[in-house]
Amino acid sequence: MKLEFSIIDGSFTIHRLSPDSEIHDNIFRGSFYSISRTDEELSIVCSSSLPVISEKSDAGWSCIKVIGPLDFSLTGILADISAILAQAGISIFAISTFDTDYILVKSDSLEHAKKALQNAGHAFV
Repeated sequence: MKLEFSIIDGSFTIHRLSPDSEIHDNIFRGSFYSISRTDEELSIVCSSSLPVISEKSDAGWSCIKVIGPLDFSLTGILADISAILAQAGISIFAISTFDTDYILVKSDSLEHAKKALQNAGHAFV
């Protein structure tokens, strides 16, 4: 299956906080953010320009969006993307929503990731 991708503008940081941490309002000012809470942690992905106090953080990520919506009956999409990027030696951080998937790659690997996906028959719009 041929997929189409776009690049979300900006640089992103992945934050780890304790699971009982409060989510500060500034997170909701970003045009793209993701928040996941489990028994072990609170993970927040947001614009690197937003001030977040966290236990650990990793900055310098770019975000590739799979153009959707994707039907739930489709299988292997994230597996295909991650396999292509793994073969190219590119580490990913994946986020899935109801409609689509987002793949974060380190910003210095973005062009390499684009080429790997394009060489596999996918397109960027």
